[in-house]
Amino acid sequence: MKAAIITIGDEILLGQILDTNSRFIARELTRLGAETVEMRSVGDERSEILQALADTFGKADVVIVTGGLGPTKDDITKGALAEFFHTSLEFNPQVYRWLEELFAANPERLNAYNKTQAELPKNCLPLRNRKGTACGMWFEQGGKVVVSLPGVPFETEYLLPEEVLPRLKEKFTDLNLSYHLFTVFNIPEAELAMRLADFEKSLPPDVKLAYLPSPGHVRLRLTARQGNLDTAVRDLRTALGSLHFHEGEQTPDEKVAQQLRKLGKTVACAESCTGGNIAHLITTVPGASAYFLGGVVSYSNEVKKNVLGVKVADLEKYGAVSEAVALQMAQGARRVTGADYAVATTGVAGPDGGTPEKPVGTVWIAVAGPKGTQAKKFLFSHTRERNIGKASATALLWLVEVIQQDSLSI
Repeated sequence: MKAAIITIGDEILLGQILDTNSRFIARELTRLGAETVEMRSVGDERSEILQALADTFGKADVVIVTGGLGPTKDDITKGALAEFFHTSLEFNPQVYRWLEELFAANPERLNAYNKTQAELPKNCLPLRNRKGTACGMWFEQGGKVVVSLPGVPFETEYLLPEEVLPRLKEKFTDLNLSYHLFTVFNIPEAELAMRLADFEKSLPPDVKLAYLPSPGHVRLRLTARQGNLDTAVRDLRTALGSLHFHEGEQTPDEKVAQQLRKLGKTVACAESCTGGNIAHLITTVPGASAYFLGGVVSYSNEVKKNVLGVKVADLEKYGAVSEAVALQMAQGARRVTGADYAVATTGVAGPDGGTPEKPVGTVWIAVAGPKGTQAKKFLFSHTRERNIGKASATALLWLVEVIQQDSLSI
């Protein structure tokens, strides 16, 4: 099954919002076994929407559209879909009942604008949206499917797995795309590609290897349109050898979440050069409040001293970017919050501030836990964004290792 994704909205083209819907939809379609062949963003213009539908409908079995389903005049997707399928909008009593149930606690909010959400193209199958007023719509024509979903990300993220994917799985039997993910840490993409050159040459024509670089790691995706990947997966493990890697889709923050939930432990952080990014990554995982107690962004030496208890003498003797300070930051975060574990970072993110002894990219990372505190020195990149990303990912992965080691020694 081949799929295409269309996102609608001037705000996307203007760069005012990030298009997270396309990424989410493509990822879920891949997991289903479908192949996404095109992604396209268009503005709130009927002609652009109709052209995008015509183009993608000709090359894909399924077209998933998001955006433009609100109750205001600039939301024109329903009208464009009605025109594309040569039908008209009509009032749908079932959808109106859904709206009444949605507004049961505050019926006065079901105003004239919201009532228009019950007007849909005649030939669509309404998909109930329990997270908002705009329902999804399912169209079929000539064995192909068009699905229209709201542009609000959490509504799309509800409707796609609940209403769309089960129907696609039932309708299409050629969901034969398979893939396997590896994440390799602390090696540049170019160096990794050189290491895997012979492996890539040995791959059969129907198997592809893709490199997906991010700060601190490179994700490798093996994909096959037919058959299985067992042999390629086994050979890639061998080719990676002693490199630090893991398999599967989990990100470092998700691995931390899995370990802490499993053991019923908690974590905190103390950050200088990463500026709160580690706390941000941890809290992007739903349910993080069960194990994340808090963090201290100790950018200044005063906060390191007064909040985390770093010794003035050590700051003066070794400097803020040092093993002694990193150790005390982690210990201080654990003490202040009462967490079982704490991770700390202090370094030179750049682009300024480096010295011959401590160049840009120098970062000390420390992890404190029930069995003690450790610190390691890293030299990452000359780019600020990469240093923050690499330090954050490295800190979380080291935290996972420490937690795993502690659990094995219990």
